[in-house]
Formats: sequence, structure tokens, C-alpha cells
Amino acid sequence: MRSLGFDVQVAADVTEAARLLADVPADRRVALVDPRFVGHVHALRLGLTDPRFPAATVPGALTAQPEARPALVRALSTTAAAVGAGVPTVPGTTATVTDRTVPGHLAVTMDAEGTPVQRPELGSLVAAVPVDESSRAAARSGLAAVDDEAVRLRSAVKAHDGFFTTFFISPYSRYFARWCARRGLTPNQVTTASLLTALIAASSAATGTRGGYIAAGLLLLLSFVLDCTDGQLARYSLQYSTMGAWLDATFDRAKEYAYYAGLALGAARGGDDVWALALGAMVLQACRHVIDFSFNEANHDAVANSSPTAALSDRLDSVGWTVWLRRMIVLPIGERWAMIAVLTAVTTPRIVFYTLLIGCAFAACYTTAGRLLRSLTRKAERTDRAARALADLTDFGPLAQFVAARGPRIGGTWSAPVIALVGTGALIAAALQQPFGSKQMIFAAVFYTICSGMAVAHPLKGALDWLVPPIFRAAEYCTVLVLAARSDVPGALPAAFGLVSAVAYHHYDTVYRIRGDTGAPPQWLVRAIGGHEGRTLAVAVLAAVFTRHSAFTVALTALAVAVALVVLVESIRFWVSSGAPAVHDEGEPA
Repeated sequence: MRSLGFDVQVAADVTEAARLLADVPADRRVALVDPRFVGHVHALRLGLTDPRFPAATVPGALTAQPEARPALVRALSTTAAAVGAGVPTVPGTTATVTDRTVPGHLAVTMDAEGTPVQRPELGSLVAAVPVDESSRAAARSGLAAVDDEAVRLRSAVKAHDGFFTTFFISPYSRYFARWCARRGLTPNQVTTASLLTALIAASSAATGTRGGYIAAGLLLLLSFVLDCTDGQLARYSLQYSTMGAWLDATFDRAKEYAYYAGLALGAARGGDDVWALALGAMVLQACRHVIDFSFNEANHDAVANSSPTAALSDRLDSVGWTVWLRRMIVLPIGERWAMIAVLTAVTTPRIVFYTLLIGCAFAACYTTAGRLLRSLTRKAERTDRAARALADLTDFGPLAQFVAARGPRIGGTWSAPVIALVGTGALIAAALQQPFGSKQMIFAAVFYTICSGMAVAHPLKGALDWLVPPIFRAAEYCTVLVLAARSDVPGALPAAFGLVSAVAYHHYDTVYRIRGDTGAPPQWLVRAIGGHEGRTLAVAVLAAVFTRHSAFTVALTALAVAVALVVLVESIRFWVSSGAPAVHDEGEPA
């Protein structure tokens, strides 16, 4: 117990146990452990030190964080009569030990009174309270037969990962994670090191030299190794946090998009302008992610597969080679970064982006087709929680709110995605076909705004309503891309890249607030940056007002800086001070 950071005290009876618990500072975790406990240290670590759960138990041990301590005190009082007097316990500044199976009684009582108690899967690890010498001998035999450090290392690796990560990174990165843990390094420090390495890789790519490209590819791979290590370190040492999950996910996007910018700068040094391809790759990847997020949130409350397509997927999972094939063809982050790194070292940025766009487009079509089939054959109903999450992910602003409240309403199961698609189609068609600076573009943006409000006028509970957020993302990002590309204004595409980066950050931030059960960003923030329809209309107006001179680039840059400042300041303030419960996200997007 002391090796896990607990101070141990022994109480003579339940009354003393309650008194010792009361003496522990209110902001400390406490634990109760049966002195007859026989088990692996890692079993106790899993049961007593995971920060994600207010209360948790393994056989013979129970822990409660500050928010669950009142429930523990009540349960201790309730259980005392059942267990009997003379129950020795141990809270010290952090732990309590008993000579009977009090922890099990307390866990059941706390569950019954409405405080959920987590029971981690121990697998081959031993955690038992022997009642006689034969059971004690059996427990000790099991203890000796299993190396808990080996189990701890294996469990540090994500259960479901990509082919490249599983076979080319994790076999050695787990040992680096253990090395970091033994030296007191935190997952957030490793995450930051991964970001810095990727930024150096982007800077190397920006040199535009073959040596720079080779160095960039190697550094990008090193950054990915560190990216795997931070999650493995979190699992190895149970250092989970809401901020850690947010940093990991946010930095992944920042690293990849910064690398795209580095490649574009390097290509420009060689006389090849690939900024449109770099922005296109970022738009495609961001839209892929919002499809992932939106579909997952729409099905967040599903208790079981409810479609034949999902059942077929489960059957395919029983055939080993299909699992790896399906994980590879969606081009997850490991395969994608490996491909980018190798192509950077041996080809040109243009080839890197062409390959990336083709691969990601195929992956997006594959995953979206499967999700469409699942949704069309799904029998379960959307919940209010899912509808609220989808509405938050749409990121609609005051203009769409006005239309939704006062504009026409069209009912129907598929009305929301169809209306969103009609508005998006009209907007992008105008951007592609109308001359740059045409006033028609403003009319198309106004029509898109009206469609946006109509699409969210009803709760998003339809079978395909999860498509609404990605349709809006594609509309906004693609409009900025097309207008900047067609402007023929120097610096417009890099400025558009910056604007999309700032907006995408806001959208990722929204996702991880929802995933952490902390709610969407405040309404004042969404209103301040206009919502997706307000920003789209603003870019259309800027294109009509500032035609074919540097003012358009300046205007896009100013808009990008303004959005970035507002969302970054609010995001950092929130994640530093939110006090949200610790989480660890095992479902990273592609």
C-alpha cells in the first residue's frame, strides 16, 4: 500500500475506522483493505489508484475519492451492524485496512445507495481474501504463477490499435513508457515532447531540401513513437486526466496539420505551389474526423448492435485477417503517418499530398458507407442526449438560430440532412462556378444560412441526422478552400489554411468537451465567432469586397487571428480550470 502512495493506519473497530476516515483531509482519496488480502500489487493499483472513478473495488479492497467519501461513510455506518463490532480498519492520510470482508459489503451498499463502484477487469491478476489455509495456498500459488509486471506492460498497450502501431511501434514503445514512469515523467510531458518533435519535423520539411525531407520523415516517425508512448505511460502508471486526453487528441491534429504546412512551405521553396493540396488534405481529414465523432455521439447511448450491418461486422471480427485489413484500409494515424514519413523522404510534397488525398478519400468512402448502412437498418431510437450532442457539433450561430426559431419548418425523417445537403451544394456550386468576387456568392451564402437554420429547427433524432455536422463542416471548409484557390491573390491559400486551422481547433475542442461529459463550449463563444453559417457568410462577403488584391489575404488573416485568439483563450481557460473528471480515450479517431 505504501508503494502505491498510501499512508497506512490500523483501526481497532468500526468506530475508530470512521473516526480515522473523518480525520483524513477532505481532498484526499481513502481506501479500505482486508488484511487477509492476497494478490498482485498491480491488482491493487488498478483497484485503488485509477483517477477516473470516484469509487472502485477489487476483492478485499475498496477506494473512494473525495466526491464518493460521504457515500463511503454512510455505507460504513450501515454495514457495521451486518459485519459486527471489532472491525479493524486503516485510513491514514490515505488508506484503511480491515480484518473482515468489509470492503465487499461497503461496495454493495454504495452501489445500492446510488454511488457506482467500478470493478476493473483483472484478467490473470490475483486479488482474493482467503478464508482458510487451503484457499490461501491456492491464492499464493496463483500469485507466483503470474508476473504482474508483464501483465502491466501488456495492458499498457491499447487493446484495439492499427496494424502499424501494433506490430512496429508498441513492441518497444511500451518499454520506453516504463522507462518514463520510473523517472517520474508524466504523459503530458511526453505528449508535449511529441508535439515539439513534430514541429521540428515540419521545420525540416520547410527547408525544401532532400536532407530536410529525410530528416522530417525520421522525426515524424519519432514523434509518432512518442505519441504512442504517452498513452501507454498513462495506462502503465494510471495517470489519466481530462486535460491529458484533450492534449493528446488536440496535439495530434496540430502535429499533422503543422507538418502539412511545412511540406507546403518546402515545396514553395522549390517553386511548386501545393498550398491548395495541403489545405485540401486538412479539410478531408477534418471532415473524416467529424464523421467519426458525429456517428459515435449519435450512437452513444446504444446498448447493443441493432442492425444487420453491425451484426455482420461482429461476425467478421471473428476472422483474424479481416480485422487487420479493415483497420488498415481506413488509414488510421499510424499507417497514415508512416506513409507520409516514407513518401516525404523519397518523393516530393506534391506526391505526398496526392497519395494522402486518394488514400483518405477511399477510407472516408468506406467508413461512411458502412455507417450509412448501419443507420438505415438501425432499430433503436435516438436519445435526447444524442440529439443534443449532434446539435452542439453542428456549431450553428445566431443567424441559424434566428431562422430555426422564425423560419419555415419542414418535417420528415431525412429532412435535416437533405436540407443541409441542398444548402451546401448550392454554396459550393456557386463558389466553383461564379467568378471570384461575384455578388451571387453572397446570395448563395444567405441561402446556405437559411438552410442551416431549417436543418436544426427540429431535434436531430432521424436515422441519418448524424450527417448534418459533417455536411456543415464540408460546406464551411470547402468554401474557404475554393474561394482562396480561385482568388489568385498571393498568400490567400496560406491565410485560408490558417483560418481553417483555427476553426477546426474550435470544432475538435467542442468534440472533446462533449466526450469528457463537460458540455459544449458556451453559447457566447459560438456567437462571438459567428457559428459556421456566420463565418461562411463573412468569407463570401470578404471575397466580394476585396477582389484581386492583397486586401483579401489580409482580411482572411485577420479573421483567422481573431477566431484563433478567442477559441484558444477560452479553451485553455476551460481545460486548465474545469475540474472535469479524469478520462482516457481509447477510441482515437483516424
